[in-house]
Amino acid sequence: MQMVAPSEQDMWSKKPSDSDRRLNDDEINVKYGKRELRIVTEMNREQLPNFVEALKRSGWMELRPFYQRRPRWDPIRQSKLIESFIMNIPVPPLFVYESDLAKYEVMDGQQRITAIRDFYTNKLKLEGLEQWPELNGRIYDKLPSEIKKGIDRRSISYIVLLKESAVTSEEEALLRQQVFERLNTGGIKLSQQEIRNSIYHGKFNSLLLELVKQPAFRAAWGIPEYTTDEDKNPSEELLAIPLYAQMRDVEIALRFFALRHAEHYQRGMAGFLDLYMVRTRKFTDEDVQILGALFIRTLNLSLAIYGEHLFRPWDADKKAWSQRPQVAFADAVMVGISKHLDLSDILVARKDQILNETTLLFESNPSGTFTGLKNTKKDVQQRIRLFQEMLAHVLG
Repeated sequence: MQMVAPSEQDMWSKKPSDSDRRLNDDEINVKYGKRELRIVTEMNREQLPNFVEALKRSGWMELRPFYQRRPRWDPIRQSKLIESFIMNIPVPPLFVYESDLAKYEVMDGQQRITAIRDFYTNKLKLEGLEQWPELNGRIYDKLPSEIKKGIDRRSISYIVLLKESAVTSEEEALLRQQVFERLNTGGIKLSQQEIRNSIYHGKFNSLLLELVKQPAFRAAWGIPEYTTDEDKNPSEELLAIPLYAQMRDVEIALRFFALRHAEHYQRGMAGFLDLYMVRTRKFTDEDVQILGALFIRTLNLSLAIYGEHLFRPWDADKKAWSQRPQVAFADAVMVGISKHLDLSDILVARKDQILNETTLLFESNPSGTFTGLKNTKKDVQQRIRLFQEMLAHVLG
């Protein structure tokens, strides 16, 4: 079975800028003079009726609806935003990226834009207003004339990240992510994987979202089985599981693919995952098909070997398997086993020996080696290497 997708074979040939090298003061001044890492932005402001009218223009502002697990704004929360405009309470600015001349992609603020648009198109009936309860039940067209005049004078601001902020497409993507992280003003702080999901649309991101629906994967991480209803309306039970709500399960799947290239590890775990995601934007249908099959076969073989102990570390003090799975150990298991899929029958036949050898790994190495106590390149490579050496020993 093909272990590396065609597009992965040269994905590391382009070296990112060496940001870890220590610069002297003269070099720092030169770097600043070249305007490196300097954001180019502009602030725009539109009155609400004009803003809604502009949204009708083809391609002006793309409200790309991306998959998310956070609860979408309900009518009450949308109404609260409208009440803020009525009362002239400051509303955080939107944040958009200039994808082309006078064309924008919304990076932060889709919920606010949707609420404003629904209100002005009479799709939103106000409810739950506390300061203006007299307006509950009304749509825009049915507002008293003076209220209408007042809200029509209100404005929405949006910050534009201009294209000239970055030189290459890779720099552009990473810059957009950094800006998104620092200016995320939607009221709920998004996790790093939620931000990746919102920025890096594409075949590979869609693959990740599909793979985490695998029954074996969800069972291992304590997530109820997938149902089609959850895509549009996740249950309260699901949203109460942080691993699911914050898309950390998707990040676990991403870690498997990225850490197969641990020799290129850089920028810390989060930065390395970001870089891998940036470079997957060129993945083809063939790449995605190969990687999807690799993940599923690796997962199923891991389950066949470890059973109920899948991804659960051995507690050397208690002499028992942990009750919870551990992400860093899962990295080692998945990456290690993916190297030996052609020997799956032998591995399953010797699963008892593998379990015994796994306990010895935990007992013969310092605490934290396999549980992600440290995430330097050396630490990441060491736990993967130790697990692979254990498998090689079992295979003779």
